[in-house]
Amino acid sequence: MKALFLDRDGVINLDHGYVGKVEDFEFVEGILDCIQRFQEKGYQPIVVTNQSGIGRGYYSLEDFEKVTAYMLQKMQEHGIAVDRSHVFFCPHTPNEGCNCRKPKPGMFLQAKERFSIDMSASVMIGDKPSDIEAAEAAGVGRAILIPKNGPVDCGILL
Repeated sequence: MKALFLDRDGVINLDHGYVGKVEDFEFVEGILDCIQRFQEKGYQPIVVTNQSGIGRGYYSLEDFEKVTAYMLQKMQEHGIAVDRSHVFFCPHTPNEGCNCRKPKPGMFLQAKERFSIDMSASVMIGDKPSDIEAAEAAGVGRAILIPKNGPVDCGILL
């Protein structure tokens, strides 16, 4: 299986800084159509997101799960085949030294193991150099850096 790895804040939703409430979650223009087009080409969407707002105490794990449920519901309504098992997150702060926080590849490697992903055939879309570094460290075949908060032009990404 090949995957479409996606950062969350700045790629899937507008990054307002530590988005921990459903009412603050707004999809980036064009992203749902883009994910759907990749899915039609055989890519399984996988979200890989640093969420240090949890570790910093800005919002709770429960808040993150509510936002995630909302995001997944809207994706499913758009015909995107994802569920909670397709979301990997790192709740740690940058100074905790974990292996999951991007630019480290931990979340990608967890996804690879869970879904038997062919990393060399997979794609990552991120808005920060750390997204690209993590994807490359995990052996993802193609890593695309896009402007934070879009809009996303899928025609140039496919």
